[in-house]
Amino acid sequence: MSNEYTIYLVEDEQDLSHVLKAYMEKEGWNVSVYHNGEEALKNSEGSPPHLWILDIMLPGMDGYEIIKEIKKNSDIPVIFISARDQDLDRIVGLELGSDDYLAKPFMPRELVIRVKKLLTRVYETGNRMPQIIEITGYTIDPISRRITRDGDIINLTGKEIDVLLYLIENKGKSRKREEILEYVWGDDYFGSERAVDDVIRRVRKKMPRLNLETVYGSGYRIIPS
Repeated sequence: MSNEYTIYLVEDEQDLSHVLKAYMEKEGWNVSVYHNGEEALKNSEGSPPHLWILDIMLPGMDGYEIIKEIKKNSDIPVIFISARDQDLDRIVGLELGSDDYLAKPFMPRELVIRVKKLLTRVYETGNRMPQIIEITGYTIDPISRRITRDGDIINLTGKEIDVLLYLIENKGKSRKREEILEYVWGDDYFGSERAVDDVIRRVRKKMPRLNLETVYGSGYRIIPS
């Protein structure tokens, strides 16, 4: 894994942010800490990070407001951290485009592991694929994670793009729900396999010409045109 990644950590608890920054910098990552969203967003305009880590409960803009601003112009991955460990908070975060959710208190090493997995999946998996993918009229850039059709941009969330690229990488082959869950959500995910079905449903709605088949009793596969 390349260590030349920049991470923006937006966390108002100064002691916690100091510890998390120290752990992540041991991995060779460049970590910038912000205690409010407004300052972080302003600095990202000229120097966007590879990954955002957002607390939900912040002074001023909360984490939900920040991710909405992030997703307006980019699909940079986002991890939420929060003292609130409710299913509703996780669901709202996923709907807004977050890639992971970590409930406080947690071990700093757990965050490092999740960051590693996410950076590898987003920035290094695509390096094994063609620079540009053409499939059923869609143009997909795995590196920038940009999808277009007839010049129009198709906006997918991070999880939707991850599932799509995983199925394209294995096109023609059926992939079980548990395989998709492990690859995209990680082997420490304990939620329902219905999360995969929900993502597939949204991808189909946004990309109706995609030959994305349900393999009954198994999972899903993409059929090349």
